[in-house]
Amino acid sequence: MTKPSDDQLATLGAAFETFTRRYKLAEAISAEKPLNEIDKQTLFYVGQNAGCGPSDVARFLGTANTTISSATDRLVKRGYLRRKRVEDDRRAVALQLSDEGRAYVEVQLNMYRDMYRLMLERLLPAERDQFIAMITKIVYHDD
Repeated sequence: MTKPSDDQLATLGAAFETFTRRYKLAEAISAEKPLNEIDKQTLFYVGQNAGCGPSDVARFLGTANTTISSATDRLVKRGYLRRKRVEDDRRAVALQLSDEGRAYVEVQLNMYRDMYRLMLERLLPAERDQFIAMITKIVYHDD
């Protein structure tokens, strides 16, 4: 395979910067202070895996347990997450979304879907499938 040219790198970089800026501006419209990416991903994971433990989240996100401990502290403080002691093992903690956390996740997922829809609507149907295939190849290509 050939290496990408400097022009290709610059064009891709400019497109990603514009994409990121548009997304961040859309998120900043919210009245609340936006969550950092670790906190958002923690909420998404707990939303799909109710009752999971902090170490499950850390393993999935590929981050240290202490990072997730800090994230769960922030999320509990904001009212998005609840910790429950596990009856079989009082040292273990199960994480669950609060009603506010579920509402936040739903709003975020809807915002993502709207963004994805806008992106794909600009492409022809065949281009959509190609774009999705290429993004998937990039994301899941492990060396």
